[in-house]
Amino acid sequence: MNDTLTPSARPDTGTPTQSGETRVASLLHPALRQLRYHVPVVAMYGILKLIGFAVFMHLLDSTGDFRRKNPRFGGGAHAWDVLASWDGWWYQQVAAHGYDPALVRIPEASGLITLEGNSAAFFPLYPGAMRLVSSCTGLGLYGAGMLVSVLASFVAALGIHAVAARVGGRRAGLVAAGLWAVWPGSGTEWSGYSESLYVALAVWACHAVMSDRWLTAGVLTFAAGLSRPTALALIAALTVAALRTLHHRQEDVARPMAAILVAPLGLMGYLLWVGDRMGDLTGYFKLQKGAWAHTFDYGRQTLDVFSSLAVGRTDYLFPSPFEDVIGVLVVLTGLLLIPFLIRLRPPAVLVVYTLLTFVLVLGSQQIFGNVSRYLLPAFPLFIPLAVRLRTVGLPLLCALLAVTAMASGSYAGYALFELGVP
Repeated sequence: MNDTLTPSARPDTGTPTQSGETRVASLLHPALRQLRYHVPVVAMYGILKLIGFAVFMHLLDSTGDFRRKNPRFGGGAHAWDVLASWDGWWYQQVAAHGYDPALVRIPEASGLITLEGNSAAFFPLYPGAMRLVSSCTGLGLYGAGMLVSVLASFVAALGIHAVAARVGGRRAGLVAAGLWAVWPGSGTEWSGYSESLYVALAVWACHAVMSDRWLTAGVLTFAAGLSRPTALALIAALTVAALRTLHHRQEDVARPMAAILVAPLGLMGYLLWVGDRMGDLTGYFKLQKGAWAHTFDYGRQTLDVFSSLAVGRTDYLFPSPFEDVIGVLVVLTGLLLIPFLIRLRPPAVLVVYTLLTFVLVLGSQQIFGNVSRYLLPAFPLFIPLAVRLRTVGLPLLCALLAVTAMASGSYAGYALFELGVP
């Protein structure tokens, strides 16, 4: 009897195992590569935010002014309570009780504030996420809101890195993510506010447009429209980019057209729902103007603040001098960076989004000190700075960002929440 085995009859000693290991390795390798790619971004952003956040909490605790304030207006029993005051209080009310849109006049009121505040002024996505996370985790609304904001801030950092890397390379993307952590207004990223969630949606919507993933871009823009009214800038930017694509492409027009149709439905749907409940289709805008003196005035108040501060006056609307000076510096920095952004010739979606965000913010009558957080979503401004800083050695770059992060505890945190009105 011939004991020699043919190849097909050889015992399976190790071959399947090696094949299985090869398949597992082939699956794990892309995941590990992505992990190595993203870990530096997450680490840099997280460390910088922790530095700034620790300084912010120290300043709050050392001064103790929050203990003498109303918990709704920058006060509380603990320093961290401040993070969910002001607008954060309203978001918790929506999460807990839902909406009852109404235009209620204040008896015998005249002047700027004639209507009672109503939670319909605050868009539903963030409080809806708070309520969902609270139900799933057992956390209270405060803890759920902070969890949503912190996680969304990391998602936004990864998106900013991805967009900036497409324009200026991986090092520029890393710097841009670091700038997101220390930019004026960044104190709201880890707070009971909707900035982090909105920016996460906006940046990945822009990235989807840049990657020709139109349905994803449309859905993300739809969601952003349920987060903040300034999503109008994102909707317009997506529309311009889609129309440019349709102009240069004769085939596969369905997806850009679908994105154009889907993108505005979140914003328009919420505004129409509020108007219908109030019995006035312009009810949202009347509420903003009558209860918060927030309306589009074509830049008159912005000019008034600039001209007043230039001569040392503070007799303009809602003055908060220290916070307002920071706001002026943010506006001037942004206006200086816009030409450098355009010079890089980035995708049109980034330019249109940035320009319209500036127009909507600077063209509105509002508490001017809030401009630093209202312009926080203009993340493409980070790109020209990041491109300039990408040649700096990593140790020096980390040192510069770390020092800036320590300072941000004051200018981006304490000044916003305690010396002004966020």
